[in-house]
Amino acid sequence: QVQLVESGGGLVQAGDSLRLSCAASGRTFSRYTMGWFRQVPGQEREFVAAISQSGGGTYYKDSVKGRFTISRDNAKNTVCLQMVSLKSEDTAVYYCAATRSWPLVTLEYLYDYWGQGTQVTVSS
Repeated sequence: QVQLVESGGGLVQAGDSLRLSCAASGRTFSRYTMGWFRQVPGQEREFVAAISQSGGGTYYKDSVKGRFTISRDNAKNTVCLQMVSLKSEDTAVYYCAATRSWPLVTLEYLYDYWGQGTQVTVSS
């Protein structure tokens, strides 16, 4: 069982940066690929980024490549999403999630555990 708690969301202006964090409980964190998804009201939840169990592999949605960076610290059971050059279209609720799958990581149904989400709002 893994419990995930996101933090770091907020209201920023276009072009600003924001860092999301996800704290995981349990002793098996390093066994999971960690991902970030986001959802806009009325739309489906979409994949944003994922990082492999060791942290040696990462994968990003095309529209965030070069702007978002996912990282993890297995000693601290945390995964972060550093976001720079934010755009209004990045506005969404961001979710942290855990899966045993790698490298197949973009599909929502593969993820076993989810956080409650944190709101990111980018004003233009």
